[in-house]
Amino acid sequence: MRIAIALLLITLPLAAAKKPTPAQLQAQVKQLTEERNDLKQRLAATEDIQQELAAAQKARDLSRAEAEAARKEADELRATLQENKGGGDAILKDVQAARQEAEAATAEAAKLKAENQELRSKVNAAPAEGDLVVLGEEIQPARPLNLNRVTPRLKSSGLFSSRPKGVVVVNVLVSEKGEVIASRLVQGLPGDGPDEKEADAACVEAAKKVVFDPATSKDGKIRFKVWQGVGFYLD
Repeated sequence: MRIAIALLLITLPLAAAKKPTPAQLQAQVKQLTEERNDLKQRLAATEDIQQELAAAQKARDLSRAEAEAARKEADELRATLQENKGGGDAILKDVQAARQEAEAATAEAAKLKAENQELRSKVNAAPAEGDLVVLGEEIQPARPLNLNRVTPRLKSSGLFSSRPKGVVVVNVLVSEKGEVIASRLVQGLPGDGPDEKEADAACVEAAKKVVFDPATSKDGKIRFKVWQGVGFYLD
């Protein structure tokens, strides 16, 4: 009898537990969406910097290869000239042209090396006013001021069709003045239909109308340019 009473007392709280409300579920979805957008934004900004460095290194390596090829060609021409001391002006012109090409390639390689070093110094240096930065612990993100008044303009659906529903996430480039200077789609509605595509495009355009309090340093003294996510819930 005591065992039965104990089991009844244990099961009563479990039966009384309430399922999470729709509002709680939406709050959880919103929190998870914001965390994912933050990770995507950091990854996008890091990828942009890495692509710039990779492009500079590729150009530098190409110039080095061209310079080396020009040097080899010049050496071959010198060897030919030695073998044919009675050669004409054409050979001398070829040698001079090869030297000029080698010098130009060397100068280009030096220029690319300097640009590469400048890129590295920018990456390692402390960001200044108006610099594009990645959101992190030392950066206060931009704060939307009129997001609740920005509504994507969707075309009216047909008589027997319903408007697309779901969450659309747009990445916006917010300037140090709080203005949106670029926007791009991060997550669109599921499906490839014309209604879904039209809704995605409407959200991208609507995101351009959001006004922000710009991102700043932790002490609020320096304002930065950042990529940041904006979500639209279509219902």
